[in-house]
Amino acid sequence: FLYIYLEKINNKDNGDSMSIKPEKPYKDILFEVKDQVAWITINRPRVLNAFREQTLDEMIDAVKLTREDPSIACVVFTGAGDKAFSAGGDFYAMKRLTFTNGSMWNDRMLGLAMAIRGIPIPVIAMVNGWCVGGGHELALWCDLVIGSEKSVFGQTGAKVGACPTVGATQYLPRIVGERIAREMIFLAKRFDAKDAERIGLINKCVPEADLLNETLAWCENIKSNSSQTIRMTKKSLNFESDQLYASWQHGMELLAYVWGSEESLEGMNAFLEGRKPDFQQFRLKNKAALEDYMDGFRKNLNAPPDMRD
Repeated sequence: FLYIYLEKINNKDNGDSMSIKPEKPYKDILFEVKDQVAWITINRPRVLNAFREQTLDEMIDAVKLTREDPSIACVVFTGAGDKAFSAGGDFYAMKRLTFTNGSMWNDRMLGLAMAIRGIPIPVIAMVNGWCVGGGHELALWCDLVIGSEKSVFGQTGAKVGACPTVGATQYLPRIVGERIAREMIFLAKRFDAKDAERIGLINKCVPEADLLNETLAWCENIKSNSSQTIRMTKKSLNFESDQLYASWQHGMELLAYVWGSEESLEGMNAFLEGRKPDFQQFRLKNKAALEDYMDGFRKNLNAPPDMRD
């Protein structure tokens, strides 16, 4: 329905041609500026709009590009197709990450979050379908979230051996409270759109057929309001959470350690292979390692050989 809307706008002779264009065509996203609204669509429906490094680069560029046209009133993020907003990071991209190269991913995630929070206009997440993992973190970075009744929100890191420490651990406690945040992360609990609205995780839940029109109504409302007020108040509203930047840096280093670990690869490979991950093996392996350490402690192996009893 978004494409039908944009096509109709394109065909209207309203003098509102696209005001800004990227230096080179995007491959992983669609970018349109119509009626003073910038639409950024993750265009990878085959993988439920999971993103890779190139996708993150393009989204960062598109968000920053809106600064070149002050007439743009807001940005809307969405996903192509009707199955997902975004399922998060593409496992074929994340499986390649290690402690050494993890910053190549982590810095891009942080870069997109800072771009969204840094532009002086509201950013809306228009969600239809799955919004989980890194895709849910993307929604958390946005100023407003509207979801169709078929949408599902959650953090899946504990199920696949990843860590949502680039936004979720920082923002979820502030948005839904510590208890629900820990339940979402530790238990990988998911919420449908109605419950997500009830707990304050999203702003509004609407029928799928009304999602675009309700989003457009928000955009029209924003367009009728003072851009100066919105710019100043967005900066002010971000003040407290901006101070969590140190936590982001801390979280990215924790995440760097996770990339390439046996446990994270087990989680991602299990998902791709359609089986249940065996995380219990790592608990038992760690237990055996600790027992070996304690046995050495009891045998005084922590002293030079000639000093052991």
